[in-house]
Amino acid sequence: MSAMALRSLNLPGVGTKYEIMTDKGDTIAIFFTKTGTIQMYTLEKGNQSPCAVVMTAVEARRLGNILTGAIIEADQESVEIAFSALSDLRVTIHTFFVPASVTGKTIEDLQIRTKTGATIIAVCRHDKNIVNPPPSFAFETGDAALVIGESDQIIKFEREIMVE
Repeated sequence: MSAMALRSLNLPGVGTKYEIMTDKGDTIAIFFTKTGTIQMYTLEKGNQSPCAVVMTAVEARRLGNILTGAIIEADQESVEIAFSALSDLRVTIHTFFVPASVTGKTIEDLQIRTKTGATIIAVCRHDKNIVNPPPSFAFETGDAALVIGESDQIIKFEREIMVE
């Protein structure tokens, strides 16, 4: 296999194996098993024993995000994503439960983007998602709003819009 070439192999009863050889001659193998786990093996050139890691699908996606530069950091209601390919762009996506002070008001009434720079990208109402709600969208009691922006815009949104 030439350097950086990708080889895939279907392993009956086991899953699928993907293998990459680096320019240095190291081998990286990823197995997607029939049981749903992902196994990653690395074998340094000249070594006989590989190093193995077993991951869940979520852990494997997180590793993939790190390797591609889309780094995701999550806390309870917020996710921050860094895109190194876009001049280290970092955006935050945060969930807010709409307070009574916002009930009955529209996105336009609140002037969310003008005041904070943040954008409402979805609202969950009665277990139904409304993606990209229009400016005329009026909030109701119990709504959860998904907001995107830079972290300072999210903080401003929380302080200026989500006040009780």
